[in-house]
Amino acid sequence: MPSTKPKLAMYWAASCGGCEIALANVHELILEVDAHFDFMFCPCLLDTKKKDIEALDDGAIFLTFFNGALRTEENVEMAELLRAKSQVLVAFGACAANGGIPALANHHGLAHLLDTVYCSVPSVDNPQRIYPQTSSQVAEGELTLPGMLPRVLALHDMVKVDYTMPGCPPEPEQIAAVIQHVISGKPLPHVGAMLGCHAKSVCDECPREKRGVLAPRLVRTYEAIPEDGWCLVEQGFACMGRSTRGGCEALCPTRNMPCTGCYGPIDRHADPGAAALTALAAVVDPGKGHLKDEEALHQRLDAALAGVADPLGTFYRYTMSECVVADRSAHAHADKGQ
Repeated sequence: MPSTKPKLAMYWAASCGGCEIALANVHELILEVDAHFDFMFCPCLLDTKKKDIEALDDGAIFLTFFNGALRTEENVEMAELLRAKSQVLVAFGACAANGGIPALANHHGLAHLLDTVYCSVPSVDNPQRIYPQTSSQVAEGELTLPGMLPRVLALHDMVKVDYTMPGCPPEPEQIAAVIQHVISGKPLPHVGAMLGCHAKSVCDECPREKRGVLAPRLVRTYEAIPEDGWCLVEQGFACMGRSTRGGCEALCPTRNMPCTGCYGPIDRHADPGAAALTALAAVVDPGKGHLKDEEALHQRLDAALAGVADPLGTFYRYTMSECVVADRSAHAHADKGQ
């Protein structure tokens, strides 16, 4: 007998799989999910086929959590299919929301990425420079792979998204709160709302003491052991908590790790990297007020910022698909024939 419960789906695009683990980490609440929903599509957990989704009426799925960025043509196809079949589509996690870690590849472009992975790294022996093809003929027939997009996209770049739930991954407690809200039958928030987070910063949630001092320079995590209880930025660590949307309860800083910004910028319309850099620069003082020589000042500034070895990977770690710099860099490499 067909289930009369509302249908729930979860799809895994270009991502690591951590979002599925986060859903499983709601623990016994998963029994309530089963009691109230027909959890009928999740490729890493269930054997439902694509053709089963295609056979559904449009809007037959009540709620879909779509995690992962759009890297391949198949990702786009599934995004469009699930958008058509879902009443509510949630961009679930940092990759779906803003491109996430996969979108860092946009800085160099697709050709450079493929060359690095299949030809240039020391562990690869590929003198014939053979790349994966979308179609290959073998004795058994034709093998196919989905084509890769020129650049990684966020979910909202291709389809209408009803809600966004950030995080790498979203915290299980926040997932549980969203699920329980839906189960309760309460009205859903306005379309376009952010779920599982709030407008305050991670810094506002962090219990570490702010002493009002400026760090003389930025340090990398292997260079120093942070003092317990004291603000990591004031100790010189590149913590993104001041510019990152809260909701995780400062999970990383409370474990002596700098915030990496996975919940995204507080202001959704601001440039995320510029916001992060501005917030960090405001608490670093390499002694510039005591230097009159411009060259000496620049040297001190360079030394102070050397703790950020990878600026793009630090300030745009989860948001490169939203970044104009990525487009320009990719086009530059394409113009050089890379």
